[in-house]
Amino acid sequence: MTILVTAASGQLGRLVVDALLARGADPADVIATARDTSKLADVAARGIRTAELDYDRPETIAAALEGVDAVLLISGSEPGKRLDGHRNVIDAAKAAGVAKLVYTSAPHATTTNLVLTPDHKATEEAIAASGVPAVIVRHNWYTENYASDVSLAASTGVIASSVGDGRVASATRADFAEGAAVVLLEGGHLGQVYEFSGDDAWSFDDLADAASQIVGREVVYSPLTTEERLAGLQAAGLDEGTAGFVAALESGIREGALADADPTLARLIGRPTTPLVEGLRAVVRVGAAA
Repeated sequence: MTILVTAASGQLGRLVVDALLARGADPADVIATARDTSKLADVAARGIRTAELDYDRPETIAAALEGVDAVLLISGSEPGKRLDGHRNVIDAAKAAGVAKLVYTSAPHATTTNLVLTPDHKATEEAIAASGVPAVIVRHNWYTENYASDVSLAASTGVIASSVGDGRVASATRADFAEGAAVVLLEGGHLGQVYEFSGDDAWSFDDLADAASQIVGREVVYSPLTTEERLAGLQAAGLDEGTAGFVAALESGIREGALADADPTLARLIGRPTTPLVEGLRAVVRVGAAA
């Protein structure tokens, strides 16, 4: 079975390639793709085929998918601008007769009001309408998203946010990547919509406690109002639109959009997901921050 991984030069895509090999995939049966294949030279050196695939250039997608059995469509990185590219991959997968399309979506994509979700909801709908056999893996937050907050806390002693008492059931990119590899390699998943998350939903007080352990000083969580958060983000140099997007994300967290801890990911990968402290410790560079 030939498995193609899109966006394989990115942080998640590279980890999926690693997980496929770790779980027994033959390097010759894996195709790693990217818009710029020069960024995949190290992957090619491991005996893995590489190919150009640009979501916005359908001709590259059709060429890359020729003879492919399974495709991992890693969602694009620009909210509000990625749906057309996703549709191009879906259309090419249908034309190529792909037997399994796996898409990395967002938590509760069809029912949540989280600000970054509309593209994901529309992509899920496009996949369903296409008739391509598919598995949807909805990713909760990456633990790594909070590495910069912890690094900054090494000097400030504070993690500030407008999430209130909201909780996040995060997991590491490696956890999510392994889940994707399992779904790609195993039979029996077609038609499923999986909510992938960490085993536990943590609060921002928990995040501050984890930061304290990592940076070696007391760190506290400072809850802000949305207005205070917006003002602080703009004072730090963010433009009004970006600051508003961040504040809207935090409002979603405050309202519980990321709070559901689901056991599915741990069940599929056969181990507990990575604990918050462990996941952060692996990516936070305390010395550089301090």
